[in-house]
Amino acid sequence: MRTIAGVAAIVAIGVGLLGLNAIIAPTRAQMVPQALQQGGSDAELKERKNAWTVGLVGGLLSGTQMRFADEIASVLDDGDNLRVLPIVSHGAASNLDDILYLHGVDVGITQSDVFEYFRTQRKTANLDKRVNYIVRLPIAELHILARDDVKSLEDLRGKKVNFGPAGTAASLTGTIVFQRLGIHIESVLIDQPSALQKLRAGEVDALARVIVKPIDFFSKIPPGSGLHFVPIPYSKLFEDFYALGEFTNADYPNLVNPGDRVDTIAVPSVLAVYNWQKGTDRYRKVEHFVEALFTKWDKFQHPPFHPSWKEINLAATVPGWTRWSVAEEMLQKMSGGSAKQKNDQQQLSGDFQAYLNSRPDLPGVRDPAQRDELYRDFLRWREKQANH
Repeated sequence: MRTIAGVAAIVAIGVGLLGLNAIIAPTRAQMVPQALQQGGSDAELKERKNAWTVGLVGGLLSGTQMRFADEIASVLDDGDNLRVLPIVSHGAASNLDDILYLHGVDVGITQSDVFEYFRTQRKTANLDKRVNYIVRLPIAELHILARDDVKSLEDLRGKKVNFGPAGTAASLTGTIVFQRLGIHIESVLIDQPSALQKLRAGEVDALARVIVKPIDFFSKIPPGSGLHFVPIPYSKLFEDFYALGEFTNADYPNLVNPGDRVDTIAVPSVLAVYNWQKGTDRYRKVEHFVEALFTKWDKFQHPPFHPSWKEINLAATVPGWTRWSVAEEMLQKMSGGSAKQKNDQQQLSGDFQAYLNSRPDLPGVRDPAQRDELYRDFLRWREKQANH
């Protein structure tokens, strides 16, 4: 009996192993990505991996600018022919530093007021020749969140306002806004999730973020939280670098009531590039990056990519900046396209002028420098007109 039982046990184990092998076999047979099948010496692999890589510094991991960087990397990815490396950073204010000085960074997302600060306050030598722009990205709105007892910015005089870690966009733009308004506040520079907890606990009085709306950080604040956006009226104090902005219920349904609007200011974001000398290896890489960006631009216009891509006017200029030569050449090629493209552009220009004529109430509407700032609102207006 023991012998029979032993044989039975051995058979059972054998059957079990056969079953296990059946499970393992498909795993062994699975397809390996082609990129991992490539052979060659270490030197050859290293050369191939680095031949067409471009470093793109984005922003905080939780921010919209980092999403833009990630989506650029996704659309432009072409294996070893072009690989964009999105880099998490301290934010838009420090990204210009990274473009100038950090090894491996070729392109970055920053803001027009950051550029002006480096030029006039830090007095960075030959900044306009060292850093150019590729395209102007969507404007980034200044969000100032406070408890309901804070009705205006004046109510924050002498109070604690968090701007996020040093190097974030708010640490520069937010500070500039309060300085221009003559409102002295106590700056706090901690991470925003911690600041939100301290705001609820009454340990800080407000927090400020400069970021393209909407963003989950604010969208996920539950209704009835006792928090709201503090309005920032647009005035001549902000006409140099800043645009009109607003928050509506469509942007943040938990923080803005239906039919209400919270005024704010916004700053143009910029896809900036280091002006590498023509003919160098880094120039060649970024040239390839820009050509791919313009060639594949249509892909950004559809889900699942951020809806703000549709608001970008490729031809929009950035006052005080120089467009990189390769980007200018690509723009000229696109503008010299087919007859249909030219007719579409003419129609778009006509619609934009009609929109401007319909909004005489907006300050700076006749100022050419302000026309680009209104492009975002124009696209929404045009869409509404088409649906009527």
